[in-house]
Amino acid sequence: MKLPELKIGDKVARLPIIQGGMGVGISLGNLAGAVAKEGGVGIISTAQIGFREPDFETNRLEANSRAIKKEFDKARKIAPEGIIGFNIMVALREYKQHVLDAIKAGADLIISGAGLPTALPEIAGDSDVKLAPIVSTEKSARVILKYWDKKYNRTADMIVIEGPKAGGHLGFTTEQLEEYTPEALHADAQTTAISQGRASYESETQKIMELVETYEEKYQCHIPVVFAGGISCSADVNDAIARGADGVQVATRFVTTQECDADIRYKEAYINASKEDIVIVKSPVGMPGRAILNPFMKRVKVEGKVEHSPCHGCLARCNPAEIPYCITDGLIAAAKGDVDHALLFCGADAYKATRIETVREVLNSLAG
Repeated sequence: MKLPELKIGDKVARLPIIQGGMGVGISLGNLAGAVAKEGGVGIISTAQIGFREPDFETNRLEANSRAIKKEFDKARKIAPEGIIGFNIMVALREYKQHVLDAIKAGADLIISGAGLPTALPEIAGDSDVKLAPIVSTEKSARVILKYWDKKYNRTADMIVIEGPKAGGHLGFTTEQLEEYTPEALHADAQTTAISQGRASYESETQKIMELVETYEEKYQCHIPVVFAGGISCSADVNDAIARGADGVQVATRFVTTQECDADIRYKEAYINASKEDIVIVKSPVGMPGRAILNPFMKRVKVEGKVEHSPCHGCLARCNPAEIPYCITDGLIAAAKGDVDHALLFCGADAYKATRIETVREVLNSLAG
């Protein structure tokens, strides 16, 4: 099956494959640039992006702003003509500044989730950057699109629908996510049964796409819809396209690439993980997510609370006095390769990785 191009307004990617944003320090300029060079869409995560800057602990805001520019310039040098954007979480305390810095750097696209990006058009102003909210439910999509329509007289340039097999923070309940553990998925493969929860999610996806169509009609434009979460092979990509998606967003597959910005020990943690190692965890702010069960997460489960560094000011709704562990500490440890003391976010299919590949190899395998 020949894949279509992905058109986001006047931006056209040869491959309908977006590399998902992964913070802290996993998808930076090198990975994003490599994906964009090969015809996909490269995405840099701004979450604590300046953690390697010498003044990160004392001047976090400027360190992150500086790193946003550095990483974008790095990606643009690799892919002068490619589409390069940023993933910016609404939950970040410095969300507005990150958006402004990304636009100033020259971003083609901003993908925004981990909350409702209702204010994103206002922050972006009259810039020509493309804006794409991440949604998991028809309700959240309706709130965002209605708000943008009424307050800003505009609509989204793209919609990313993230499913429950994704990694990191997810917009589902723990119970819903447990239907997508490797064990549950394997049981379904054995019995060919589909749970009501999964059938419900398929229905939710269809509702979101029907909602998007109403805004396409109103604004006389095409709003591409991208499926995300658990896309790990060409069959997944083809299935998404067959179900009406314009493209896919893939993150986990790109971790175990030569070009990924993470430490080799982080990549090897994926390769060494078994199905049973991939579990649902709770982040310090109470959101469920998916990660590799390592010594650090085992300790959190047993002790309930792990000592951590002073507040890094990352998440707006985080109370350092109450959290079980510091998410910035855990994710920086992951990026630096200290995997036994790290929070190792991953997608449901991370255990399928068997070797380090190149970005080109991953894209070719996804494209079939």
